Amino acid sequence: MSLTICNVHFTQQPERIVWFSSPLAKLLKLGGRKSVNVKLGKDIVPASVRTIKRKGHHVYMSAGLRRSVRVPKSGNVYLSNDEGEDIQLGPLIGVLTDSPTRSSSAPFGERSGFVKQLLNLGQKKAYFFAFTPRDINWQQETIHGYFLDGGGGWTRRVVPLPDVVYNRLPSRRAETGTAMTTLRERFVRKKIPFFNWSFFNKSDVYSMLDKDLEALQHLPESINNPSPEKIKELLEKHQFLYYKPTAGSLGIGIYRLTYHPRKGYFVRYRRNGGNVLLRFSNFNSLMKMLRTRHGGNLSSYVVQQGIRLVEIDSCPIDFRFHMHKDGNNNWVVAGIGAKKAGRGSVTTHIKNGGSLMTPEQALSRTFGTKSEEVLKEAKAVAIKLSEAIERNYSHTLGELGLDIGIDRDSAVWMFEANAKPGRSIFKHPALKEQGKASLEYILDHCLYLSKFRRRDES
Repeated sequence: MSLTICNVHFTQQPERIVWFSSPLAKLLKLGGRKSVNVKLGKDIVPASVRTIKRKGHHVYMSAGLRRSVRVPKSGNVYLSNDEGEDIQLGPLIGVLTDSPTRSSSAPFGERSGFVKQLLNLGQKKAYFFAFTPRDINWQQETIHGYFLDGGGGWTRRVVPLPDVVYNRLPSRRAETGTAMTTLRERFVRKKIPFFNWSFFNKSDVYSMLDKDLEALQHLPESINNPSPEKIKELLEKHQFLYYKPTAGSLGIGIYRLTYHPRKGYFVRYRRNGGNVLLRFSNFNSLMKMLRTRHGGNLSSYVVQQGIRLVEIDSCPIDFRFHMHKDGNNNWVVAGIGAKKAGRGSVTTHIKNGGSLMTPEQALSRTFGTKSEEVLKEAKAVAIKLSEAIERNYSHTLGELGLDIGIDRDSAVWMFEANAKPGRSIFKHPALKEQGKASLEYILDHCLYLSKFRRRDES
């Protein structure tokens, strides 16, 4: 298969004709050919072949052919040829997202900026567009997608079903229900790579890795829907636990439970924007308080062994590792944010008073001269954990957010894995470049999944 970047132009002829510049026709071995099949996404259309004398790699498409194959715009894009009768332009890559609030300037609400950054980066190598579930026409196998118009705005184009879908639906609610399950399965049935499948629940990851010995050594002891007896047993064993909703996010609904044999039971949590600390003389009183706060319903919770994390100014620190599959299908660390808990807070979430710093800043203050070695080991563990999640997961993954802790003995622990990680760590001035690298990895992995990638590209 040959793969090259070409410059696509449009002409006015109504017939289905495609012209290739002489060097490109020679590269594609089109000498003597009268016709060729032109492909874009899942569409394929026959066209007459002509050659024109022009240096460089140029393709001219007649208006009739452009309309039939639905090529969205002119400019640079990959062209692939398997030395058969097919010439494929692309890749055609769709970013699936949505928003409850939409406008013409921000069709995806607060996610529009991120989508625009991604499309902007990808438009010199691919036909990159964004769409919502409502924009798909399954009968015609087309999508009414949003492209960048070149002037910082948006333009709509009808295109065939794409080569790859990058799923960034924004919330659990947006992707639950039979309609969304059917949508995902339809793409898969049409052999269109679809990543990432859906949000994880906290318990999913622990169930997935339950028998993966390589991963288990980095996971705190965790039990889904524990009985009060089990919570008491684990509290006495570990002295402190985290008790959190399996489908929660942003630290909402999390309790930190602590047991001191002489002082009793303590619980920390967030209420009305502030941190609360309560003490109970016996375990039954603690459980009664939890039931009261949740209307007696404590199902869909997971209890997790607490780890004594490294601290700065008596405040624990954990790390968000933003992981990507790259253009060679390997897991890489794209960015790391170190999160320091606010004083008295249950979690390190920035919205709960936490602060963000670089891992180098955090580790140099906690491990001194050993900090470089500790960070290198944590990166290696993060890659190992991502590989373990992938091999135990039944759908295509391309991105993960790992919440990693490092204890006082420099052991590395994973508390949570997110299939659709937020990007707040990249707001830190020192992590802006890592944010750009993260977008590059998304593009490179889409090229890999679409098979529009040369082996010699790194």
